[in-house]
Amino acid sequence: MDFKYDIAMLLATRSRTESLGRSIRSLVEQAENIERVQLMFAFDRDDELGTEYFATDLQPWLDARNIAYTAMKFDRMGYIGLHKYNNAMAAQTNAKWLCIWNDDAVMETAAWDSVIMSYDNQFKLLSYRTHNLHPYSIFPIVPRKWYDLLGYISPHPTQDGWVSQQAYMLDIYERIAVDVLHDRYDLTGNNNDETFQNRPMLEGKPDDPRDFHSKQMLELRHRDSAKLATYMRSIGMSTVFFENIFKGTQDPWEKLAKNDVNNLMVQFANPHSK
Repeated sequence: MDFKYDIAMLLATRSRTESLGRSIRSLVEQAENIERVQLMFAFDRDDELGTEYFATDLQPWLDARNIAYTAMKFDRMGYIGLHKYNNAMAAQTNAKWLCIWNDDAVMETAAWDSVIMSYDNQFKLLSYRTHNLHPYSIFPIVPRKWYDLLGYISPHPTQDGWVSQQAYMLDIYERIAVDVLHDRYDLTGNNNDETFQNRPMLEGKPDDPRDFHSKQMLELRHRDSAKLATYMRSIGMSTVFFENIFKGTQDPWEKLAKNDVNNLMVQFANPHSK
């Protein structure tokens, strides 16, 4: 498939104005070649504040710079449906790499787009350096093939954890030399708004089949990882690490633990945790 763009940024946003503008300006101003970037926006139909800001402020700013973007409207799915917005946007992209972005994220590294493209034609999950060097890819960057193989980036709203766990099991996680500020209230004290406060989490109740750690979700992650592994083998990539996990000879979280320099994921300290 021939792609028109190199990188698509997927951004679902609601009722944020100043932080959304700051986020987008940081991407544009720090890019080495913004012409290779496709910006994707998801708005709720009932979000008058956000859509008015986009139409009267951000859209003219983007148009004046001839920046490629697509704005989509959805019936409100909420934070619990965040993955649905991103998967729908991903389906409409025409780019080699797909990056889930946030309206409270600020790009801090110049030529970030060139850093991503230095991994062109590699099948990996790329990870920015963000708050406290979290070992997950908080704003996941995946090759378009990932979406094509599975039909989604993630089937669960805990998207960063979902794809990061898959990448660690497949040994294809790569932290890149790009810094991103996650300007979230519990991290920086900013953006303590309705969007932050109303974030239902499908975690912590493993008896709920929708929970991130439920048996059903665990099995789905493993099945999807096996599909990715099949593709990896087809292009000559090693899947020994992944295969050894299920032989019981490989700790699946060995490399996650090495990346967890600030002990943010203590639940994975147990080598038998899966």
